[in-house]
Parts: sequence; structure tokens; C-alpha cells
Amino acid sequence: MSEFLLNETLTSDTVPVTSWPLCRVLLMNDTRYPWLILVPAQPDIKEIYELSLSDQSQLMSELCRASRALSNLLSPDKINIGALGNIVPQLHIHVIARFRLDAAWPNAVWGSHPPIPYKPKLLKETQNKFQKALS
Repeated sequence: MSEFLLNETLTSDTVPVTSWPLCRVLLMNDTRYPWLILVPAQPDIKEIYELSLSDQSQLMSELCRASRALSNLLSPDKINIGALGNIVPQLHIHVIARFRLDAAWPNAVWGSHPPIPYKPKLLKETQNKFQKALS
């Protein structure tokens, strides 16, 4: 069995926030949207059904935990959750706080606008804010 390695695209597009029992929690490096990505820390998993039943349950718990934290912290109009995997095959689930006034509303965020990366100071502040909210 191989060891868990984070996909290189996820590594380059995100910054780590925390680790939970199943998932690594990442922040998408795009200031347009408060956007978390949960990645089950298991090797060679592409689909949710490939997880054990107990890990599927843990994933749902962690998705709800991330959604609740975003809701409590930011009071968005909607939380979007998606697991596409067409470009990055490693199982990862997007949890995005959406607002009626955001750049892509009401459409999906994928491909709507090029990302605007955080400047270093704001990135560190945002990481810290999310770490606190997700602990």
C-alpha cells in the first residue's frame, strides 16, 4: 500500500489549515471566495464510495463541521459543497461560502474568474482565522 501524498495541483493552489481525523483541511488561495478543501488522507482514493463505511461517515461529519464553521464565521448566503475530480482525480471536497454579491454568484466558482491569491500578510491572518474557527 502506498502512502498518502497530496496531489501537486492541490499543493500549489492551497495552503494547509489543519488536520482532522480523516481529512487534511486546506484553504484555496483565492481571495474572491472563502473556500476550504477537505482531502481524506488516504492513498489512491478517487471516489467517496472507495472509503470504508466508517470513513464515509467521518467524511460527512467533517464536511458538516467545515460548513458550520464557515457559516458561523462568515454568515454566507449559501454553502456550496462539491466533489468533482475531473482535473484533480484525488478525492477532495470543496466547501465554499457563497454570497449573493460574490464575483460568480449565482453560478459555480470554477473557471468563472482567475484566482486572486492572498498577499502574504492576509494569507497568514486568514489561515489563523480559519484555524481558530475549525479547532
